Amino acid sequence: MTAHIDSFARDNLPPREEWPDFLFDLPGLRYPKKLNAAVELLDRMVEQGAGAKPCIYSPTENLTYGALLERVNRIANVLVRDLDLVPGNRVLLRGPNSPMMFAAYLAVMKAGGIVVATMPLLRAKEVSFTLRKAKITLAFCDARLSDEMEKSKPLAPDLKRVVYWGDAASGELGELMKKPGYESFTACDTDADDVCLFGFTSGTTGEPKCTMHFHRDILAICDSYGAEVLRAEPSDRFIGSAPLAFTFGLGGHMLFPMRIGASTILLEKASPDELIAAIGKFGATVCFTAPTAYRAILGKLATHEISSLRKCVSAGEPLPKATWDAWRAATGIKIMDGIGSTEMLHIFIGSPEDEIRPGATGRPVPGYQAKVVDGDGRDLPAGEVGRLAVRGPTGCRYLSDARQRKYVQHGWNVTGDTYMCDADGYFWYQARSDDMIISAGYNIAGPEVESVLLTHPAVAECGVVGAPCPERGQIVKAYIVLRAGHTGDAVLTKALQDYVKAEVAPYKYPRAIEYVTTLPRTDTGKLQRFRLREVAAGNASTKLAS
Repeated sequence: MTAHIDSFARDNLPPREEWPDFLFDLPGLRYPKKLNAAVELLDRMVEQGAGAKPCIYSPTENLTYGALLERVNRIANVLVRDLDLVPGNRVLLRGPNSPMMFAAYLAVMKAGGIVVATMPLLRAKEVSFTLRKAKITLAFCDARLSDEMEKSKPLAPDLKRVVYWGDAASGELGELMKKPGYESFTACDTDADDVCLFGFTSGTTGEPKCTMHFHRDILAICDSYGAEVLRAEPSDRFIGSAPLAFTFGLGGHMLFPMRIGASTILLEKASPDELIAAIGKFGATVCFTAPTAYRAILGKLATHEISSLRKCVSAGEPLPKATWDAWRAATGIKIMDGIGSTEMLHIFIGSPEDEIRPGATGRPVPGYQAKVVDGDGRDLPAGEVGRLAVRGPTGCRYLSDARQRKYVQHGWNVTGDTYMCDADGYFWYQARSDDMIISAGYNIAGPEVESVLLTHPAVAECGVVGAPCPERGQIVKAYIVLRAGHTGDAVLTKALQDYVKAEVAPYKYPRAIEYVTTLPRTDTGKLQRFRLREVAAGNASTKLAS
């Protein structure tokens, strides 16, 4: 019997026949019916004697497991006693990677709520979509992000309350947390298959999809990838660049370290310069970031100390063999490549250091199965290129979305990636199968950027695709047909780039703009993005009128 009183999540799960097949072959993946992920990650560690052990390091404060537990309990009490949260309610979280964001995340799960974390860079338009889609009534927000949060309010009719925090002792949330008796909290008696997380991911149509994950899923990625591939130790200190709102960052910053009683280093900003400095300052031993950051850090090694590092994980975009080779030569560390997705929660293909084949993504994580299929879902033999299909203890469950039937086919999750599997079972990335642009580890939907550009008075038509870039993997490139009376010069280019930055997350802006007189279209008027990609890739046989 579910603990959720608010049945919105369960009511909007896909029909059972549209779920992927789930595998629980590993002994460590067989969980009891009653399970609260926050309790397993935090309370259990304290019960086992880790209360005085460091859990969080940050530039502003450090927290032991015991101190974090008290903070989580105080926030959970605020949720239930002061804000009337009932199990199954969704709570929006907005903030950079910080101890307060971290604690709020665990508190929502412990109280039986559903976490909906958003990246700090999102604008009001994007935040309001999340609020409406998930029918969110309550939000916790870092006060420094209040501008876009307040702008989103009129666009989200279900939102009733926004509670801001400054630090642990300030802001409305900090004041509410000070109440006597809030230092302890009895966790909600959730089921293992109660939803505890909504993860939003950009779709190729520009409309984000909402993935739904259970309490058992949170632990499953720890007990498969974390235990079987990463193989970290309680003495490790984790660091990385991804926001907690990315499931890649959630695993690397919170779930994997906490599951084994290790510690994490939280950086509000984690550019390559800031990341490499923090590795030396805090003695980080395990790093999670994208290939772009590893490439950037390579050029800074002569002036920084990173000898504490012993494991490096890469995901978010393909890891070039040249980057892997250069990192190994400079540091002696074999980067552990991997592919994951928001739908699957984390990495499902990736090999431990002693099994890495440079240039390959790796083999399926223990607990998962993967294969390459053709357009009709038929298995392809080794060496042939096709669509990647995967299944395991986690899988795609979209919130009320017809695209469920595209992602899940014949019981398998079909990820939208094109792969080749060799005779030894190693998977080799070929390309994305859709219109997603992957730039410096960020997933960017070209149609979303198009929709913003088309609202500018100078733009008549546009098409947005990924263009190859040695530093970022890809960059966002826009091909634009201007309205009469406008000139495609450097001034307009800068104005259009700033316009996009003001409307959506800044990392989505077009770093390159080319002005053309026509765009390639089908007879029915549909934009042929594949032709734009050919042009962006420098295919001499494909040209556009300019």
